[in-house]
Amino acid sequence: MKKFDRAIQILVAGFCINLCMGILYAWSVFKKALVVNLGWSNADASLPYTIAIITFALSLLVAGILQDRMGPRRVLILGTIMVGLGMIISSFATTPMMLVLTFGVMTGSGIGFGYACLSPSAMKWFHPSKKGLVNGLIAAGFGLAAVYLAPLTSTLIAKYGINTSFLVLGIAVLVIAVPLAFTINNPPANYVPEVPAGYKAKSAKPVDINWRGMLKTPQFYSLWVMYAFASAAGLMIIGNITSIAATQANITDAAYLVVILAIFNSGGRVVAGILSDKIGGVKTLMIAFVMQGINMVMFATFDSEFTLIIGAAIAGVGYGTLLAVFPSIIADFYGLKNYGANYGVLYTAWGVSGFIGPVVAAFAVDTTGTYTLAYTVCSAMIAVAVVLSVITKKVDAKALEKKLASA
Repeated sequence: MKKFDRAIQILVAGFCINLCMGILYAWSVFKKALVVNLGWSNADASLPYTIAIITFALSLLVAGILQDRMGPRRVLILGTIMVGLGMIISSFATTPMMLVLTFGVMTGSGIGFGYACLSPSAMKWFHPSKKGLVNGLIAAGFGLAAVYLAPLTSTLIAKYGINTSFLVLGIAVLVIAVPLAFTINNPPANYVPEVPAGYKAKSAKPVDINWRGMLKTPQFYSLWVMYAFASAAGLMIIGNITSIAATQANITDAAYLVVILAIFNSGGRVVAGILSDKIGGVKTLMIAFVMQGINMVMFATFDSEFTLIIGAAIAGVGYGTLLAVFPSIIADFYGLKNYGANYGVLYTAWGVSGFIGPVVAAFAVDTTGTYTLAYTVCSAMIAVAVVLSVITKKVDAKALEKKLASA
């Protein structure tokens, strides 16, 4: 029972750390303040967010390799410290380039180092049949952060200004997330996870494929494109929802939409994680893509509070599904031993999506005054993801091992 209690402790600590590091999803509030209060262009106000996503993805790749070799604790401690210090130093930024370096590079890298360690550690403490649920709960913490960070950030900016808001949030990360990082570790070598009641063991040999072997499978490239295209659509909405509300429905204070999006983003992660454990990850993705695609096609017509709430909720569920299911698929297709490096390689797709989504949105609104062009581009990308989800099958581990052995 003590071992299971320890597994729960790891899961809760990971969830809480992600609650602190999810500041990325509240950027919409910062962006609006930078444009309205300081007169920055949409492109300049989006750039720190875009760079943060790219550095997040690249640092997650590095951190994934490191945590596979040396365990999660030291890498996670470094990551949470970087997030806090990056936010604190951002409070002194006065130009877009300064904020790109402090928030975009330093905080973004710290989030990547932290995020890379939580899912692999938690999955090792639980039975393999719970991969989806564990990933969904860990990822839900990151998405749920915006539920309290959006209104908190909005209030801080209104009372104390943008710079002080960065300072307060950075200090909070150092005080809360860093101590929790000291509690995260991998289970001992002889640890056997508790088997769920009624579980029927499968006779299939456990998969153990490193990133080099993974790159030799067509499934990886299919997963990469699906992740990049679907994430770009989700991040475009997440990063611009308050501006979209102002443009399409003349709603000047839409921080509540960030909260709604975050709630459904987080709920989608948990539900999709559970569903993927039951019907498989790729089928779960296909359902999410279809839903996300229909929503994106309709988004330009959302010109009222009610329709924007529905649109934000669906966008949240669709995007949240990606962050819960893709980690589970990587563990399922290629094994847990090299999961950190393998998922880090796949996660570069998310980094690319972080460039595509916000940049397409900024270009659309700065040149045409509306987001219609951005919706059209994202709809086309999701259509490609739907097709790929239909044709992508699970990796044949035996065939791949023979292929690698003869190479």
